[in-house]
Amino acid sequence: MRKKYKPKGIRVDALTYVLSGIRPFANVSYGITLRIKNHDALDKLRKGEADKETIDILIGTYNVAEGLVRQKIGIEYREELRAGQDALLAVARRGGNFILKSDELNALNLAMEVHDAQLDVCTVVELERAIDIVHEDVIHKRARSIK
Repeated sequence: MRKKYKPKGIRVDALTYVLSGIRPFANVSYGITLRIKNHDALDKLRKGEADKETIDILIGTYNVAEGLVRQKIGIEYREELRAGQDALLAVARRGGNFILKSDELNALNLAMEVHDAQLDVCTVVELERAIDIVHEDVIHKRARSIK
């Protein structure tokens, strides 16, 4: 059985599409929403109100930060981001109420500061590439899993 023909999408305004990609992420309207969502998830974890969805948001946040580091954005803070990811992994593996230890909280706070600084200097295209890097790592099973 033959598949139906499906034409490729057409961009009506290609110039706007290209220009939106090279805009700094700090100037994008949904950038504020993303930061609020990230900080709200970290705040819930601090207060002991975190659930699985909150942990998933933080995992995504720190994975995107790693994707930006792999593009040389904030590469000098690679160890701090790794420490934040390790702390989040430890909390997530403990499960239950997701209670933090003080050193884990410090590592997560520093990693979030680094990610905020990355978002200040990256463009929309660089952020999209970081998300693609994360998806590729998950597909090829290069990401650490939480059991």
